[in-house]
Formats: sequence, C-alpha cells, structure tokens
Amino acid sequence: MTGPDLASAQAAFEAVPGYCNAATLGLPSRTTREALAAAVHEWATGTATATGYDAVVARARSLFAGLVDVPVGRVAVGSQASVAVGAVASSLPDGARVVVPAGDFTSVVFPFLVHAGRRGLVVAQVPLAGLADAVDEGCDLVAWSRVQSADGALADDTAVREAAARVGAATLCDLTQAAGWLPVRAGDYDVSVTAAYKWLCAPRGVCFTTVAPSWQERLLPTSAGWYAGEDVWGSVYGPAMALAGDARRFDVSPAWLAWAGAVPALEVFAGLDVAQVRDHDAALADAVLAGLDLPPAGRAVVTVPDPDGRALARLADAGVTAVARAGAVRLSFHLWNGPDDVERVLGALRG
Repeated sequence: MTGPDLASAQAAFEAVPGYCNAATLGLPSRTTREALAAAVHEWATGTATATGYDAVVARARSLFAGLVDVPVGRVAVGSQASVAVGAVASSLPDGARVVVPAGDFTSVVFPFLVHAGRRGLVVAQVPLAGLADAVDEGCDLVAWSRVQSADGALADDTAVREAAARVGAATLCDLTQAAGWLPVRAGDYDVSVTAAYKWLCAPRGVCFTTVAPSWQERLLPTSAGWYAGEDVWGSVYGPAMALAGDARRFDVSPAWLAWAGAVPALEVFAGLDVAQVRDHDAALADAVLAGLDLPPAGRAVVTVPDPDGRALARLADAGVTAVARAGAVRLSFHLWNGPDDVERVLGALRG
C-alpha cells in the first residue's frame, strides 16, 4: 500500500493567504479542527472518559514512532520539550560537561544551566558551525536542535554524531523545528525531543521523547506519575511503584484535548514521503531568496535582517504573517503555502 502523496497532504489544510509562520505555530488540518470540536462536544455532554483518551494517546504515539522511524516502545509522551531536556540534565553526574550551540532555543539550554549552578555542570556554548569540533575528550553530552529556531540553520548532524561516538559522549537532539518538513530518524540519537505544534501541526501541549535502549535505565523519570506506570490505571495510588518497562516510564500525563487533535494532525504525515515536503517548502523559501538576489539555502526557513522592524511592518501591511527573531524577520513555508505567498512576500520586501 502506498502512502499519501504531497497533493493530498496539502489538500488537508485550508489556505490562509500570507501565513508564513509554521516555525512558530503550525496550522490545523480540517480533520484536526473536526476532532477538537468533537472532543469538546464529548466533554461538554459528559460523554468523555479518562480511560477513553488512552486509545487516542496510543494512536498518536504509534503514528509518531512511524514518522521518526523508531519502535513504539521507545516513545514517551509529554507536553513540553524542556521537561524532557530537564530529565536528561537531572540524569547527568555532578560536574558533567555539556556542549550546546550558542543561540540555540533556550528549552535545549536552560535545563543544563540550572544544574550548572547547583551541581557544577559545565555548559560550553559554541558556534553552530564548530559544534562537532567542540565535542572532544571530556564531553559527556552534546545537545542541539536539528534545525535552529532563530534562522532555520542546520547543524552538520552526521559530523556531530560521529564526534560524539568517538569520545563516548551522549547525544540529545531537539527535532521540534525539523520533524514534519525534514526527514529525521530519532533512533540516531540517545534521546530526542519533539514538540509537535509547529511543523507537525498538532495542538500545543503535545510532545514526544524518544529514548535509546542504552539510556533506558540511565535516564531518570523525573516527572513519573500515574501515566508512567506499567499498569496506568493501577498506578493512581501508592505506596508501591511499578514503572513501565519501556519508554512509557518517562510519560507525563497527557493534556487530553490536545491529543485528540494530535491524531488527525499526525495522520496527515503518516506514510508521506517527508522528502517531498522538504522539497516543496524549500523551493518556496529559495524562491524568496532568489527574488532578493540571495543564494538558495535548501531549507524551509528564510531570514531577512530587520534591525528596526520596518520589514516586518511592511510584511504585515501586505497581509503576511511572519515574526521577528534575533534581529531578523523569519519566514517559514509549509504545506499550505504556494507561489502566491512568495509573490506577496517579495512585493512587501522589495517595496
């Protein structure tokens, strides 16, 4: 059986002219909107049940596992990326050395800095281009975003992983700005985290963590609660604790309505060749660069220097939704965008 094609995935969304902001907040598909409305109706009529949401969460977990090419037993669910990164930080020994890119999203960095003050973690923040070179002897962990939030820049992922393997350092990769438009394999890392409300177009409050077998016992389940139990509904009261034998032990109890919307969001991408999404998104971004006489970048995000905010204002006046990030305008293109959006952006920026 073949999976959906790009056209089918694009047709799942209603066009929102000028919306070039997937890197901040993905748009919901029609089926996501319908699922959320149905879930609210069930809640309002008293027909929703706590146990009934378990099947929804299980379906989302399975869909995500397929998308990032890992066994479903290696996937944990939660709500925020920083919670998962915080568990990794808590699992490192006192005085461990961590290397991160300077300017990475703070959910990847702050959890380690918190422990730097209390337990002596050494956090080296280095230029993204030199990340692999900084992973040397004495490095315990390298943590980075596969795609940088500020400008869409990509780390040399292979070089970083190879450097970590040479010195025995663990790898933590945030796939939030990658999964959904860039093909990824979460099994390439010891731990990965993915907030799904951007390029995967799920409601905010849906996050996934993947944990390699080598980190199953090493990672502390710092947010363990009833949903992390081997028998979820047998774990709602103490005193005994029996955590799940797989990555579910790292689950954080789900915000139910968000997960009701997550399933149809992930179904849009299930079986889809994400390389087609990459090619579509990057072609639109490169068309903007070409229109500005800039070289192509081959990625879904374009940034234009904007220290005074005038470019962002012109874009807003032209009906383009973009954001200011790190002294620049950030434009991000996804499935709902097309050539008309490129022309709208160029008309504003060249004007």
